[in-house]
Amino acid sequence: MAVLVTGAAGFIGAATSAALLARGDTVFGIDSVNDYYNPQLKWDRIKRLQSEYPDSFRFERVDFSESDALSDATGATEFESIVHLGAQPGVRYSLENPAAYIRSNLVGHANMLEFARARRPAHMVYASSSSVYGNNKAIPFSVGDRVDHPVSLYAATKKSDELLSESYASLYRIPQTGLRFFTVYGPWGRPDMMMWIFTQALFAGKPLPLFNGGAMRRDFTYIDDVVRGIVLCLDSPPLDDGSTKAGGSDAPHAVYNIGNHRSEALIRVIELLERETGRKAELDAQSMQPGDIPETFADISAIESERGFHPSTSIDVGVPRFVAWYREYHGL
Repeated sequence: MAVLVTGAAGFIGAATSAALLARGDTVFGIDSVNDYYNPQLKWDRIKRLQSEYPDSFRFERVDFSESDALSDATGATEFESIVHLGAQPGVRYSLENPAAYIRSNLVGHANMLEFARARRPAHMVYASSSSVYGNNKAIPFSVGDRVDHPVSLYAATKKSDELLSESYASLYRIPQTGLRFFTVYGPWGRPDMMMWIFTQALFAGKPLPLFNGGAMRRDFTYIDDVVRGIVLCLDSPPLDDGSTKAGGSDAPHAVYNIGNHRSEALIRVIELLERETGRKAELDAQSMQPGDIPETFADISAIESERGFHPSTSIDVGVPRFVAWYREYHGL
């Protein structure tokens, strides 16, 4: 049977699909391939998977926020598990186009839960976000923290997804694991994220926008570590045994942080990017953006002890790998 991967043309979705295919799984990938950022990058990710795994990777362009289209595209295919990574990402864009987040992250997530209720996979892993922590004062962020005060619509939709999943796990006993990702970066990354934006600006000789005057810290998590965490969780569905899971549920529903368990100063990343690009950064200090937060830092003790996840890639290793890929992809 196949693994259904939503958001298969996306950064994390394509990398997860590649890892599943490499170990011998069959992957059925779906994605709307929208124009939130350059669709060519998304198609390039898909073409790479199709080229390397022509017999075990199938892709269909479909918007999972449309339930009939989702059913039609998947037909009678049986899925052993679902990795639901598709979503409308981005904190700042949620201020400009809130309807896209309601449609993809709320309606779409509800559709995927209904799909799981009908198809009964052994496990559904889904993407949440570190954004749900908002301006929590306790550092590092723990899955046991209250997350009732999101500071962006994007964060509100991701917290809502966790609540919807909790209700479906409780009512229909669908095993689920929600993963709160912390600033994922690496080869084949997203053009709307800081690592890409700064690298692009350095090569173009343009200033780097430093929000909050550059006084920002992030728990940067390399893509290979993230994918390893996803697969570890996918292979270990939470038990329906009444025990309390990470995140507090007594149903078969766990919530974990996936981070590097290190909060890095933004200026440190800029120094690494300067070294790898061979360019000196011009810095453009700006005010804090609405919906943004000054620091993220993941407490990963739950996923470490329960799923054996241990990140191994520091920014000193990951940033050079990203810049090397960026050079190759753009022919620099």
